[in-house]
Amino acid sequence: MTSLNISLPDPLKAYVEGRVASGDYGTPSEFVRNLIRQDKEQRRALLETELIEALQGEALTISPDELKGRSLVAVLREKMAAK
Repeated sequence: MTSLNISLPDPLKAYVEGRVASGDYGTPSEFVRNLIRQDKEQRRALLETELIEALQGEALTISPDELKGRSLVAVLREKMAAK
């Protein structure tokens, strides 16, 4: 495992320390890892929702030129926003 140093304003530091002190988490690192996992899950769920909406909508055509240097997700989001 590797480490990552972060800076927090005093109120956020106190909040994290409070969550650890309450027994919700063993260490500040455990708290941060949990937040990252939650963020990843929320992003995955949002992407899944967006893809389902795209599939249920009208047919989309994406040319190879539209994908050059861009992700499929970015192109799909752009096309969905244009509707």
